[in-house]
Amino acid sequence: MLIGYARTSTLEQEAGLEAQTRDLTALGCEKLFREQASSVGPRRALEMAVEFAREGDTIVVTKLDRLARSVTHLGSIIAALEAKGVALRIENLGVDTSTPTGKLMLNVLGGVAQFEREMMLERQRDGIAKAKAEGAYKGRKPTARAKAEEIKALAAEGLSMGAIATKLGIGKGSVHRALSEGPKAA
Repeated sequence: MLIGYARTSTLEQEAGLEAQTRDLTALGCEKLFREQASSVGPRRALEMAVEFAREGDTIVVTKLDRLARSVTHLGSIIAALEAKGVALRIENLGVDTSTPTGKLMLNVLGGVAQFEREMMLERQRDGIAKAKAEGAYKGRKPTARAKAEEIKALAAEGLSMGAIATKLGIGKGSVHRALSEGPKAA
């Protein structure tokens, strides 16, 4: 049986999730597991897909980055699948771990993907350090602090922290901080 797994990192990526679902269905996946979760957080649908798979099944993903973010994570997923006799197919790479060549290619590509990500993060850190040294990098604008007076006014009206957060488009933690902090000198 072909089992599809689709994932996007955020709720705003609904079109990406729908495209993966469409592609997996077109590839003949009989069962689909979908989720919108960060690759570093808990991924319940992935766990369910691995748990559902039986010997001889193949889990199919459209792209490697939908499945794992690091070689270590990829290795643990592959180990769990191999222990059950389940193959992994990554469609855009043409990789299928039911063959020895597919297993080799997946390990090589996983290593390259992790190297590429680490290089990107290093360039990003270097760019931020350079911008800070030039006084051009200030970090993100503290949006919740700018709304502190509005937060306090809404709280005085009796709105809950959750209602204030929703109304202002900020997190509950930001509302809590704004309400618990005294006046700040600018």
